[in-house]
Amino acid sequence: MQRRSFLKAVGVGTWAGAGFVLGGSARRSFAAESPVGNPDLVAVKNGEPDALFDQGIETLGGMGRFVKKGQKVVVKPNIGWNVPPERAANTHPRLVRRIVEHCLQAGAKEVYVFDHTCDAWRDSYRTSGIEQAVKDAGGKLAPGHSEGYFQTVAIPQGRRLREAKEHELILQADVLINVPVLKSHGGARLTVAMKNLMGAVWDRGEWHANDLHQCIADFATHRKPDLNVVDAYNVLLRHGPRGVSAADVSNMRSQLLSTDLVTADAAAAKLFGLEPDAVDYIRIAGEMGVGRKDLENLAIRRIVL
Repeated sequence: MQRRSFLKAVGVGTWAGAGFVLGGSARRSFAAESPVGNPDLVAVKNGEPDALFDQGIETLGGMGRFVKKGQKVVVKPNIGWNVPPERAANTHPRLVRRIVEHCLQAGAKEVYVFDHTCDAWRDSYRTSGIEQAVKDAGGKLAPGHSEGYFQTVAIPQGRRLREAKEHELILQADVLINVPVLKSHGGARLTVAMKNLMGAVWDRGEWHANDLHQCIADFATHRKPDLNVVDAYNVLLRHGPRGVSAADVSNMRSQLLSTDLVTADAAAAKLFGLEPDAVDYIRIAGEMGVGRKDLENLAIRRIVL
């Protein structure tokens, strides 16, 4: 994706260029007036996954805004599939590693990473590269393959989904960081932030049988992540959610960060080439007041490294 296309795709707002200096830290040179306070959305392009996150989280206020000393953090990437990173079916391991590192540097007591995978969990954790990434960063891996790890929670604002079995780690966490990979999906059209939370529940088969899009929006009313980081470094354009080959993948080298998962999803849809309302669960969640999809009215910071 070209620079002009990227800036147009993520909506209106200011943008900035950034250059990297010694030690990999970023020095920002803003080309336009910044929004007052923290932005609603940060869109970063033209870097590696870890460098994109370094710049994005700094612009959003730093990890210390989200993680305090002694807190328990859960990082929820997509690790659903037993395929390597270049297939773009899972969150990029370098991004997961960097997020865990930032959490620990901010003072987190424990940082757990898990997913309720579709393929065999040990294979998916290993082949995705996320197992080694988490270990290298000092985080802890947790399984999600047994119903015993999940507890029933009520979804009082749900229209179709009134309860779900949610992973106990999320119920125990002080901070939840949602890290989806942007990709196509045969049933939901796109996987982004809201859809990624299906990996936090046990009984997701019921969602597919009971109006998938409404259930995705319903669950988003329950526990909203404290931070959403959309991995759009490699984007699976077709044959999702698992993909067929690397030929299905576009190297967009981008990342989106927001505290609002509807905003994150709306911007991701635009980046993918879709209007937010073309993805039913984004439209429904916006109508339900789960979050904001009116990108034209939000404070957006665009950064090209």
